[in-house]
Amino acid sequence: MLTASDTSVRQSLSPDDVIRLENASVRYRAPSEHIGTFKEYVIRSIQGKVKRKTFLALNDVSFGVRRGEVFGLIGQNGAGKSTLLKLIARVLQPTQGRVLVAGKVAPLLETGAGFHPELTGRENIYLNGAMLGFTRQEMASKFNEIVDFAELWDFIDAPMRTYSSGMWARLGFAVATDVDADVLIVDEVLSVGDDAFQRKSSERIEAFRQKGVTILFVSHNMSLVKQICQRAAWLNQGKLMDVGNVDVVVDRYLQSVRDKENRRLSEEDIDVDRRWGSKKIEITQVRILDESKQPQHIFYTGQPLILEMDYLARETVDSPVFGIAVHRQDGLHLTGPNTAFSGLNLGKVSGTGTIIYRVPYLPFLPGKYFFSVAAVKHDDSEIYDYHDRVYPIQIDNEGRGINERYGLITLQGEWQHQR
Repeated sequence: MLTASDTSVRQSLSPDDVIRLENASVRYRAPSEHIGTFKEYVIRSIQGKVKRKTFLALNDVSFGVRRGEVFGLIGQNGAGKSTLLKLIARVLQPTQGRVLVAGKVAPLLETGAGFHPELTGRENIYLNGAMLGFTRQEMASKFNEIVDFAELWDFIDAPMRTYSSGMWARLGFAVATDVDADVLIVDEVLSVGDDAFQRKSSERIEAFRQKGVTILFVSHNMSLVKQICQRAAWLNQGKLMDVGNVDVVVDRYLQSVRDKENRRLSEEDIDVDRRWGSKKIEITQVRILDESKQPQHIFYTGQPLILEMDYLARETVDSPVFGIAVHRQDGLHLTGPNTAFSGLNLGKVSGTGTIIYRVPYLPFLPGKYFFSVAAVKHDDSEIYDYHDRVYPIQIDNEGRGINERYGLITLQGEWQHQR
C-alpha cells in the first residue's frame, strides 16, 4: 500500500534487484459523462449528480528489475506504462500492493516540460535544476557541460520562446541527464533532435549503463528496445502480459499487435459501390493467405502471399480472364497481372471453381495496400465482375530486421565495395 523508504527497501529487496513491484494496482475514478465547465461540475458534485466510473490503470502487477540492467517496458498507448513509471518515480502510490525502489531515481519523461518560454535558456537551466533538487552553486558547476552537450551557446541567453522544438528538447535532455542516479527512467527521449544529437543521446545513456545504473527504457520502437535491453515487460490494459528475455517478449507483443490489426482488416466491410459487372461470372469469395494457407492481412517484405478467388459461372463462358490489381493506400496503381498475360488459357468455364495466384516474394515496403480482383471477357469487351480495391493488406517489417524503407518496393539488390 506504499512506496517503501530506502532503508527498508534495501532490506526487503534481494541483492540483485533494485526495483520490485508486488501485486501493485492503481485504481482511478473518473466522471462517466462529459461536463462542459468547472462551474457545472462543482454544482453537480454538490447535488450528488456526478456519475463516476472506476477503472484499474494497473491491475495486480508483479515483477523485478535487476541492478545494472537495461529493462524495456512496452505496450500500446493506454496500457498503463505511464502509471507504472509514476509509481517507480515515487510520484504516485499504489492503491494496492507495494513498490520497492532502492536509490535515487532520475525520470527522463518529457524533456523540457518545466521550461518557461519567457525565460532565457540560461535561466531555465537553473530553474529546471532547482526543480530536480540542485542548488544554484551545483547548477553553476554543471552549466558549461550542459550547454556544450546541447550545442546552444549561440542561443543560451535568448528567450526559450525563440527556440525551435529541437533546440528545446536538446536543452531539456542535457539538463535531465546531467545527474547521478541509481535508476534512470527513459521514456521516448532518444528521439529528440537530429540524427547527430540522437547518437550523442544514445552514447550518454550507454555511459549510464556502463556505470552500473539501472535503466528502465520505454519506447514504441521495438528494434531499439531489442537493441539496448536485456529483458522487458509487456503491459496491456493495465495487466502484465509477459516478462522475460527481450527478444521473446517483444516478438510476442508484435504478434499480438499484428493479430489485432489482422482481425480489423479482415472485418472491413466491402463497399457494394466498389463492385460492378454483368455477373455472368461472379467472384463469390476472395481469400488472402500466407504460405501455410492461413488467412492473413499482415505481411512483411519478402513474405510469400497466396490470393484465391472462388467463382460461379452462371453460363458457359469461353476463355474468361481473371486478374488482380494492387494499389497503394493513396491510390497509386502498382501492378496488374492476369491469367492472359501469364499465358494461362482457361478454356470453357462453367459452374464453380477457384483461381489461385501465388506471390513467392512480396516486394512492397511498409504501408497499406489494396487488392482488386476481376473476371472479364477475353477481348475486354465485357466485365463479368470487378471488385475495386476492397481487399486490404498491411506490410509491417517491425522486428524483422528489414531496414529498407524509402519508396514502394525493394529491388533485392546487393551492395559491394571494390578498391
